[in-house]
Amino acid sequence: MKSDVSKPNSNDSIPAAARRVSIPPLNLVVMALLASSLSLVGCTTDDHRQNPDELRQKTAQATAEVKSDVKAVAEGVRDGLSRDKQRVDLNTATKDQLIGIGLTRSQSDHVIAHRPYANSHELLTRHVLSEDEYKAIEPHVRVDAPSNQ
Repeated sequence: MKSDVSKPNSNDSIPAAARRVSIPPLNLVVMALLASSLSLVGCTTDDHRQNPDELRQKTAQATAEVKSDVKAVAEGVRDGLSRDKQRVDLNTATKDQLIGIGLTRSQSDHVIAHRPYANSHELLTRHVLSEDEYKAIEPHVRVDAPSNQ
């Protein structure tokens, strides 16, 4: 049978509870860093409350920026719509209108002969114009939805 008598060792001066709890040095460092960082969170000097005048000023500035952006978008839409109206519709343009955007008489006749178009890119897919010819007139043409006549 085993005896419960403990052998004397050099740790007899340390209480038994302290001998059982052994904390590695790395864990001590991590705990110290964590404790110091948590204590610093409460020590910030930055006041999180804003002055009402500052808040009004920031709100007014943000509102002015949004208004400016909205005006710019509206102007862009207006310019886009007016630019589309200046373009020539491939399905309804006269021969003279097609010549006015840079096509020759024979190219204009060819465009008119292959109507209707679902989109302007069909000038290429149907081999009505070459790629270079199409690139030259593409900014000046459009295709409106066909009307039910």
